[in-house]
Amino acid sequence: MLQVEKALAAVLSAAAACRAAPSAVPLLDALGLVLAEDVRAPDPLPPFRASVKDGYAVVAADGPGEYPVIAEARAGDDALGVVVTPGTVAYVTTGGPIPDGADAVVQVEDTEQVAAAPDGSKRVRILARVAEGHDIRSVGCDIEKDYIVLKSGENIGPAEIGLLATVGVTTVKAYRRPTIAVFSTGDELVQPATATLNRGQIRDSNRAMLLAAAIQQKCKVVDLGIAKDTEESLMEHMDAALRSDADIILTSGGVSMGDRDLVKPCLAKMGKIHFEKIRMKPGKPLTFAEITSNDPTKPSKTALAFGLPGNPVSCMVCFNLFVVPAIRLVSGWSNPHLERVHVRISHPLRADPHRMEFHRAVIRWVLDDGSGRPGYVAESTGQQASSRLLSMKSANALLEVQSSEQILAAGASVQAILISDITSPPLDKLPAASSPLSSHLVSSAKGALADAPQVAASQNAEVKVAILTVSDTVSSGAGPDRSGPRAVSVVNSSSEKLGGAVVVATAVVPDEVDKIKEILVKWSDIDRVNLILTLGGTGFTPRDVTPEATKSVIEKEAPGLAFVMIQESLKVTPFAMLSRAACGIRGSTLIINMPGNPNAVAECMEALLPALKHAMKQLKGDKREKNPRHIPHAEATPVDQWERSFRAASSGGGCSCDP
Repeated sequence: MLQVEKALAAVLSAAAACRAAPSAVPLLDALGLVLAEDVRAPDPLPPFRASVKDGYAVVAADGPGEYPVIAEARAGDDALGVVVTPGTVAYVTTGGPIPDGADAVVQVEDTEQVAAAPDGSKRVRILARVAEGHDIRSVGCDIEKDYIVLKSGENIGPAEIGLLATVGVTTVKAYRRPTIAVFSTGDELVQPATATLNRGQIRDSNRAMLLAAAIQQKCKVVDLGIAKDTEESLMEHMDAALRSDADIILTSGGVSMGDRDLVKPCLAKMGKIHFEKIRMKPGKPLTFAEITSNDPTKPSKTALAFGLPGNPVSCMVCFNLFVVPAIRLVSGWSNPHLERVHVRISHPLRADPHRMEFHRAVIRWVLDDGSGRPGYVAESTGQQASSRLLSMKSANALLEVQSSEQILAAGASVQAILISDITSPPLDKLPAASSPLSSHLVSSAKGALADAPQVAASQNAEVKVAILTVSDTVSSGAGPDRSGPRAVSVVNSSSEKLGGAVVVATAVVPDEVDKIKEILVKWSDIDRVNLILTLGGTGFTPRDVTPEATKSVIEKEAPGLAFVMIQESLKVTPFAMLSRAACGIRGSTLIINMPGNPNAVAECMEALLPALKHAMKQLKGDKREKNPRHIPHAEATPVDQWERSFRAASSGGGCSCDP
């Protein structure tokens, strides 16, 4: 069985090759499409100096006083020929052009009307002094000429349509929406409208569900009905799908191991099967292939074919995990992966040690996720049988659940893949508490409005910890973050040993120096985190840049911490000597680069624990914190000996490990 990550990589590789060339699309037909080329502004915006408010265009140096109104410049006028000289003003409206000579605008509220002169000319009293440039939009202040207003790869929404109209672009080059053909397979299936079911019959739910899901992804759909469990019927439906110019073909059922499960043999005859089993639950029998039309009257065309499982939950889970990214890539998305977030589970979950389970859940944002800080919490949708479509009802996320532990405890941190918008139910509809943590979460959510200070509860922690996963793969959504949740778990379980540690922030960034630096500085200087653990990016590959980013922001180095981690990791692998991890202090924050391997994170933290509590107190300026008690050399452990040697060397007393 293929791993989920490898199966998705195969799907995306094939989808990229099937993406059609972009074409010119009228502006109002472009909604929901993806741009295929940059769009530049042909003119500056505004194209003239414009007034921000209704008021009077003045010479700022004149100041308060009574002045004649020599002209009016309203929106839509060009104000050509009007010149404001010292001692005169011109009335202007919001968006109107600023006459030549004027260098500021005084709003109407800061003026008084004066009786007209005998000759009928208007006058106004200016009551406020303004600076040069006040309430004037300069030429190009919103958009400069030739500025790229939209970039290739951006999705076109209502705001983008408005922006294109603003710069006068009425046709854009964009990727077209894919066409998806859908049919179900099975002699037992009947149409949903069937009033009475005979023995052995079931209504076809998968086809309606897949058609709706494809429409939700803004695809064109072709409904091909139900195919019988015969090779002839399946081939006829496949040919019909190809004749419809489908980019993607979705079948459901007929991909297991029965003697009437004929979808895989049919796909093999028409093209190339990339995989037919995945190490996942539910959805193991998912089949993916590329098939080609043999119609001599039409140009040869390759379509992506997904043989989805017949169980409705398996069908829908596979659609979200594999078909949606394929649709996005064919549609022109630069990053087709579904978004992932870290969540805490509000009750225990059974884990499968052999296959990744995608547990259906409802996640919501609460002011206290059980750790004393805001975050996402997840509530299971109930019994998770792959035939029970009720488990997909209301689900907005799939929890990635796999662990060597048989049961994940309430409060454990896992990754969640978002499959729909995150919406919170009314407070009186929150699930009934099924554990101490879920009870805490429900009461926390219900009391949130009346107890707003909960938001800052984590700020009162003795030691605030932030965890940064550095990984191109995790950041792009191409793979799960296994190190981050493990580090959170390790910190939580070691809270007392660290002096009351609480994880107050987690994040994922790609292997890019600037992005790593940005978040390290924010957590250190603005959020005042006490301890930052970075995970990954400390090796020899060209993209491993975490140490470089860390060294550029720290003010003092702490090489002893890296030394201890290497010593501990050498017990497991000789490759530990290749670590380039950096450790150091910025302000009152300790930053430690840790390995990206989840097990190595736990091992290194265990090795550092004896000194970290002491380090945290020193960073807070606690001069009363005493050095650890002296241990006779003969009784000392290797770590004790190293610690004593390092202290001696630091104070100029030499090192007992020197030759």
